[in-house]
Amino acid sequence: MKTVVITGSTRGLGFEMAKLFRQNGWNLVINGVNPARLEKAVAELYALPGAGAVEGFAGSVASADDLRALCAFAAERFTVIDVWINNAGVNQPMKAVWELDEEEIDAVLNIDLRGAILGSRAAALQMEKQPEGGFIYNLEGYGSNDAMMLGLNLYGTSKRAVTHFTRAFARELAERGSKVKAGRLSPGIMITDFTVKALGGKESISLPEKTKKVYNILGDYPDVVAAHLVSEMLKNTKNDAHIEWLTSGKAAWRFMTAAFNKRDFFAGRE
Repeated sequence: MKTVVITGSTRGLGFEMAKLFRQNGWNLVINGVNPARLEKAVAELYALPGAGAVEGFAGSVASADDLRALCAFAAERFTVIDVWINNAGVNQPMKAVWELDEEEIDAVLNIDLRGAILGSRAAALQMEKQPEGGFIYNLEGYGSNDAMMLGLNLYGTSKRAVTHFTRAFARELAERGSKVKAGRLSPGIMITDFTVKALGGKESISLPEKTKKVYNILGDYPDVVAAHLVSEMLKNTKNDAHIEWLTSGKAAWRFMTAAFNKRDFFAGRE
C-alpha cells in the first residue's frame, strides 16, 4: 500500500487531494498548524471509504525542524513515502511591497518558497534511502508564468522562484542518478478562503471588481482541480513533470464562452 504526505492539507486543495488519494487506497499523512482543524480533517478522511490509514501531524512548513519531524513520522509509521506534496501556502495582503511589514514578507517567503525548498530537501533525503525512490511535487501559483499584478508581487515572486527551484531540483536529481523525481502541480485559479484571506486567514483581501471578473471566468473549486491533479500524479512516471489544470487552451475557451457561462463565486464571500 502506497503512502502520500501532503503539507497544508486540512482544507482547500490539500484536503481535496487527500480525499482522492484515500479513495484510491493510499495511506495518508496530512499536515497543518492548527491542531483542532487537523484532528477534524483526520476524522473526516477516516469516514470516507478507503483501505489505507490516515495520520495527522501538526507543524509549520516554515520550520525546518517541523518538516524533518513530519518526514520522520511518516517514514516510521509507513516505512516508505511514495509521494510528497509541498502544498502549504499563504496569500499576501493586497498591498504594494513597500506597504508590507517585515513579518508579512517573512510569512509569505518562509511558507510559500522556503517551505517548498525545505520540504523537498527533507523528502529527498528520506526517498534516497528507499529502493524505488519517490515523487516530490511543488505547487505553482500566480507568478509562475511571469504574470504580474499590483498586490501580488511578493506572492508571485515566491511562486516564480518555486518553478525555477523545482525544475532545477529535478535536473539535480537526474544528474545525480537518483531514483527520486520532482515535478510541478499547476492548479490555476481556485476559489477558496485563500482567495479572499491573506496570511492564512489573518487578514481579509478586498479584491478589485476586474480581478473578480477574471476569477469568475477562470476559477474553479478545489475538488474539481484536485480530481485532475491526483489522476495525473497517479499515472506519472516522469521526472520534471508539469501537471497543469488551467492550460492556455482551456483559459482561452473560458474567455470565449464567458458570455454564455455566467458565474459568481464571490456572492456572499466578502
